[in-house]
Amino acid sequence: MPHSLPHPAFLVALSGGAEILGGLGVLAPSTRAAAGWGIIALLVAVFPANIAAISTGMVIGGRVVPAWLLWARLPLQPVFIAWVYLTCLRKPRT
Repeated sequence: MPHSLPHPAFLVALSGGAEILGGLGVLAPSTRAAAGWGIIALLVAVFPANIAAISTGMVIGGRVVPAWLLWARLPLQPVFIAWVYLTCLRKPRT
């Protein structure tokens, strides 16, 4: 979480809750599109946190996450956004 944002633990919990709700929303056809847009918004919103993790480092469970892994997840963000779009938002061809 970027240090410039207040209450980082709350924001991490909030983003985790949003991920869970988005995942549940994808399951039902009636909420899939809204959940898709929410997940895309979340993926865009967490990108600065991914950048911050590269510049400050990250420790999970007392272990340092290797820098190469932090860098490797950056190009995955557009892939995940495209995946959500294709599975939740794109209209099927008839």
